[in-house]
Amino acid sequence: MNRISLKRAAGRSLLVLARFYVDLTIRTTRWTITGAPESFPSLLQTSERLADGCITAAWHRTLLMLPAMCRWAHHQKPDLPITVMISRNRDGRFISDLIAPWNIASIEGSSDRNGKNKGGSRALREACTALKNGAIFMITPDGPRGPAETVQAGTETLMRLTGKPLVPIGAACTGFTLPSWDRLRVPLPFGRGYLLYGAPCTYPMTGDEIAAKLKTLSARAESSLALGRATLADRLWKALGTALLPALRAMSLIRLRRGKERLDRLPERRGRTGLARPQGTILWLHAASVGETHSILPLIAALAERHPTHYFLITTATTSGADIIAAYQRQAGPLASRLIHQFIPYDVPLWTKRFLDHWRPSALLLTDSELWPGIILACTRRAIPVGVLNGRLSARSWQRWQKMKRFAPPLFKRLAFVAARGAEDARHFAALGVRDVVCFGDLKQNAPPPSVDQGELAALRAQIGNRPVFLAASTHEGEDEIVLRAAALARRTLPDLLTIIAPRHPVRAEQIATLATPSPPRRSLGQKPSDADPVWIADTLGELGLFYRLADCALIGNSLLPSGGGHNPFEPVRLDVVLATGPYHGNFRPAFEKLGGFVTAIKGEQDLAEWIGAVVDNPTTWQAKARQAQAAIASQEAVPAALLDRIDALCA
Repeated sequence: MNRISLKRAAGRSLLVLARFYVDLTIRTTRWTITGAPESFPSLLQTSERLADGCITAAWHRTLLMLPAMCRWAHHQKPDLPITVMISRNRDGRFISDLIAPWNIASIEGSSDRNGKNKGGSRALREACTALKNGAIFMITPDGPRGPAETVQAGTETLMRLTGKPLVPIGAACTGFTLPSWDRLRVPLPFGRGYLLYGAPCTYPMTGDEIAAKLKTLSARAESSLALGRATLADRLWKALGTALLPALRAMSLIRLRRGKERLDRLPERRGRTGLARPQGTILWLHAASVGETHSILPLIAALAERHPTHYFLITTATTSGADIIAAYQRQAGPLASRLIHQFIPYDVPLWTKRFLDHWRPSALLLTDSELWPGIILACTRRAIPVGVLNGRLSARSWQRWQKMKRFAPPLFKRLAFVAARGAEDARHFAALGVRDVVCFGDLKQNAPPPSVDQGELAALRAQIGNRPVFLAASTHEGEDEIVLRAAALARRTLPDLLTIIAPRHPVRAEQIATLATPSPPRRSLGQKPSDADPVWIADTLGELGLFYRLADCALIGNSLLPSGGGHNPFEPVRLDVVLATGPYHGNFRPAFEKLGGFVTAIKGEQDLAEWIGAVVDNPTTWQAKARQAQAAIASQEAVPAALLDRIDALCA
């Protein structure tokens, strides 16, 4: 056998081995193939759009991963024509032979350089013909010789000549990198891989703009690959959630009896839903309860105006949060059809998977301190970016996380960005490893005031008459005794004072009623305060806006005892309510600092009683103070444009 025959035999053997290896890695790799809903799924499933053809682009270093995309595409549509451009040289012919088993046609040619004909013109004509015939045409815009991650002029030319959209693809996989000009990534068997396709790009679009989109998608794929690995803490969290399944089901029934769940919607806690997923991009926003839900309403309106085809999946943890979304939908006009509410599933792997399989959101935005490790890991593994709005980490929470830092999962590193509510929170998130921390202020500052039933408000005002009203809002266990003693002291000079106690958790109403003599009327039982009643227990959900509007002055609860942390003061400030807080409001310190001295700090029952008397005796002075507090949080920009831009980048 002569030397030429030996070379040919060696070449054939190498080709067979390379095909075997590529096939092995493609079949054994756990691929996540996902991206913009308006991209490949519609292209592959709608024959009319398929006939139009499209261009796909990925960096040259991901070349060995593209057969996985082709295999997936052919699984969706077996007769789909796929064509790839390769170099007109020995390496290009080898690649052409290598990918042939995956039904990928090839066109030889690359950009002509220095007067040397590399078949670029002929290849461009053939590419135009293939696209005209409805092919998916795959290119590596920085090939065949680089520079790496620099889009060559041929890509723009192809888009201009054909008018076809370009779909950028970011790829990453478990493997090793060769020391070549492009840092070619070679997949390893039995690993994980990501292929993320972006929204179609249309001409005119510059090479730099295309490169930016490819870099964004590639970085997201690499991040999902690196941060999607389950740590020991992740496995323990998963095992705990699975073990607690029976307990969580039982807890749902207990919450149902207490009025904290709704029977027809209990399946949503397990990731089930009776709603169909709409076609298109879905942005998922999660708000725990009333304050968080109110805070994201202006943001949703601003995002809906920017993206008139997007849908917004809003999850809440409480029924009162659900009621706020329902009320907002009733007055949202055409936007209502793009708002979807669900109760967030418990952070159990099976239920989270079921939820994500159905809704397939493009991104998740958590609010405040709602950080669920299992949900964040599940999103990371699906290349769903997770951001945090109005990020809040009190000094106490930060210290706890600091102590667990070595043992906790890389929760904070998995967050794409955190928009912290203040500088202190931003420092805490950065110290815990969040890669991108920004500060656009507190969203709750610009949230609309809580809604109210005007008819009910008028009826209660008529019932109460001219009596001075003091509200203890969102009280926690142990505070009601202090409030009742302070109210008794205040009634020595204000005998007709009505004290309304609105507990944070209405289930405590019966316990609170035993503390007062005579037993106070309760809102949940349909009872109203008579002239002889010094106390009224407002034990209903979602009506705090009503009680604030009835009050001459109000104390923000969860602030009188060391175990407290305060509550959001911005809601009552927007209603011109004269406010006081106890000394323990550290969870909302930035908000109270912004309000300066316009919220009175009281230390105990004697201080509280004296303050109530001062407000009632001199309402004009104190109302002026309330208006100053409202002016202190006035903002010309309800939702910062920079925050909207950051969210747009998250969903790109």
